[in-house]
Amino acid sequence: MAKFSSIWRWHWQITKLLLISAILFCLALPMQAIAQERVVRTLTVTGQGEERIPTTLTQVQLGVEIQGKTATEVQKQVARQTKAVVDFLRSRNVQQLQTTGIGLQPNYDYSNNQRRLLGYIGINTVSFRLSTEQVGDLLDRAVQAGATRIDSISFTATETALTAAQKQALRLAVGEAQAQAEAVLQALNFKPQEIISIQINGASVPSPKVFQAEAMADRAVASTPVIGGEQTVTASVTLQISY
Repeated sequence: MAKFSSIWRWHWQITKLLLISAILFCLALPMQAIAQERVVRTLTVTGQGEERIPTTLTQVQLGVEIQGKTATEVQKQVARQTKAVVDFLRSRNVQQLQTTGIGLQPNYDYSNNQRRLLGYIGINTVSFRLSTEQVGDLLDRAVQAGATRIDSISFTATETALTAAQKQALRLAVGEAQAQAEAVLQALNFKPQEIISIQINGASVPSPKVFQAEAMADRAVASTPVIGGEQTVTASVTLQISY
């Protein structure tokens, strides 16, 4: 009986040691993981990308401005000439044709410290979009149809071209960020391992630059030259890379 009790106590001691060892091992695992996480080194770099594409579309704003003695007279004349201009633009299948302004206001003379009514000024303007290569001839013919003012023009690329340019700008931004990381790590005798995080800061398309144009009342210039130029799409990407 004494011998059995001694064996039982010996087994119990062994069991306790095993249990304590298991508990300590389980506690050590999270600590090891934390220690491993703490030694992960990272480098954060930001790359810029830029893609230039030709503008092929032109946004135009033009209209009719009439001065006359009475409001009724002016409004009727504005309506007649505007209809003629709009009919012409529709015949040329312009895109996004819409009215952008309608106005009728008195025209005063303020000389000699007095206000004298001279008449009225009526305005009706429209905007539209067209292929840049067709705009020069169209502007000349729009004036012939009745337009008396060309307020502004702006140039842009097609949506398809802009989308493709955004993607390419992002690729260039990623490439620049990776090149920066490689240059820094090589200088410090480290090697890049994996990308921990990726942040797209933006892939923006600038608003088309608007060019103001002179009023073109009572004059038409043959073959007005219109040159669109280029549009720049930019992107920025930030990478966090372990080493």
